[in-house]
Amino acid sequence: MKLRSIELALPHAAEAAAFLTGIWGMASAEVRGQTHYLRGSGPFPYLVALEESAEAYVRSTTFTCARERLEELKVSVTRANLPARPVTSDDPGGGRGIIVELAEGELLRFLTDTSEVAPIEGKDLPVKLTHIVFNATDAEATGTLIEQALGFRVSDRTKGMVFVRCNESHHSTAFARAGFSSLNHIAFEMADMDAVMRGIGRLRDHGMVPAWGPGRHGPGANVFAYFIAPFGPVIEFSTAVEKVPEDYQPGAPEDWTWPEGRIDQWGMSDKDFAGLRAAEEKFRHRRDWGPQPLNEEQA
Repeated sequence: MKLRSIELALPHAAEAAAFLTGIWGMASAEVRGQTHYLRGSGPFPYLVALEESAEAYVRSTTFTCARERLEELKVSVTRANLPARPVTSDDPGGGRGIIVELAEGELLRFLTDTSEVAPIEGKDLPVKLTHIVFNATDAEATGTLIEQALGFRVSDRTKGMVFVRCNESHHSTAFARAGFSSLNHIAFEMADMDAVMRGIGRLRDHGMVPAWGPGRHGPGANVFAYFIAPFGPVIEFSTAVEKVPEDYQPGAPEDWTWPEGRIDQWGMSDKDFAGLRAAEEKFRHRRDWGPQPLNEEQA
């Protein structure tokens, strides 16, 4: 299974797309109606979809998987009694599958039979999404639910996060112990550390400084730099997230502590806690469909 894309609804979608392509470093894939699809250098047809809307919210986060894995999901999601329905994707790449609502409103879409595109050149293009993190009222309960209902695995727990994986990458998603439910941040996988640093420099050229970073995390060990996007959410340049074996033993909060005054391995940058917190509250979850049995093949 792979994390593919996130689909957002927001006002002024064209302006957001212009920022992500003109400054952040993505490439335009296509525009369909009032939805802008943006891609990276890798084979996914798009990484971010921006749909024009009067209000900002998360439409879905999309994973791709094999047909057999989708059938397993239908059984486990039904057993967990989660709101869900069959879907046929009208987005680039197509595919069919299901969309599932977790206990705090997170909407995860799982597609099979999707198509990919030829990679494109660009040393400063993101390659793919490396992870999508959500804020949660009860991150522990959500971590348990996603293991039981979706077959994901908890990789590590810290004082602030429950990290969850769907393949060998240390985390494809995580749940922050925030006390509310929303999108925490979107992380873009860059080719290497130089690409992360060039990204920081490019944004500085446009008057933007990191809200946190550069640094290197503990869990996952990825290099990072977080920015608050002009259109609202927190977005991250990231690279070199750790690959973990199947029998990886999850760490507990006491396993991930830092010397006084530090909050990452390097300890070289400050964190704009207030600014990040405000940005993390802007994109909530919204379900605009009714549940249906998962053995019904319909959009």
